[in-house]
Amino acid sequence: MQLVVARIGRAHGIKGEVTVEVRTDEPELRLGPGAVLATDPASTGPLTIETGRVHSGRLLLRFEGVRDRTGAEALRNTLLIAEVDPEELPEDEDEYYDHQLMDLDVVTTEGVEVGRITEISHLPSQDLFIVERPDGSEVMIPFVEEIVTEIDLEEQRAIIDPPPGLIDDRAEIASARDDEAESDEGSSKDDASSKDEASSKDDA
Repeated sequence: MQLVVARIGRAHGIKGEVTVEVRTDEPELRLGPGAVLATDPASTGPLTIETGRVHSGRLLLRFEGVRDRTGAEALRNTLLIAEVDPEELPEDEDEYYDHQLMDLDVVTTEGVEVGRITEISHLPSQDLFIVERPDGSEVMIPFVEEIVTEIDLEEQRAIIDPPPGLIDDRAEIASARDDEAESDEGSSKDDASSKDEASSKDDA
């Protein structure tokens, strides 16, 4: 099975190095020297990693055959793809590959059906489940342990304990706002919840 493990960013310096946006929790395994990676677009690969180092908190890679800034810039926005055994599991029991999470049914701790995971969005601060609801709309659910309380791969479901407002219907939220406006108390109320800073779980 092929999984995206990184996206190539801008060139760094003049000797062919590139910055990469890491999309794996196992960069030492997937992005180490000697690793041969397929690419998207396929015409730019396969690419073999020659060297790797961390600079100012970012991973820099150099590929075999790429020796100057022009060659490095030509790789910009290329996705790096690793071949992974479908039966392979992450070392951390609380981590999952994207293909394990896709299409899981999402239900609340009270048994209310929310929808089905159709996409995993990897953000710098955390990962998000993109969940398609039965009516075709989408809801984003942060993949943090305070909200996603259990991943049950045998039952093919993710169990969540959503905070107020996370999965409420927009009509209900709008109605609540209308009620507040009608009360005319003169002071506004902020219902936005703060972001969780839990560590994110990645795809490969």
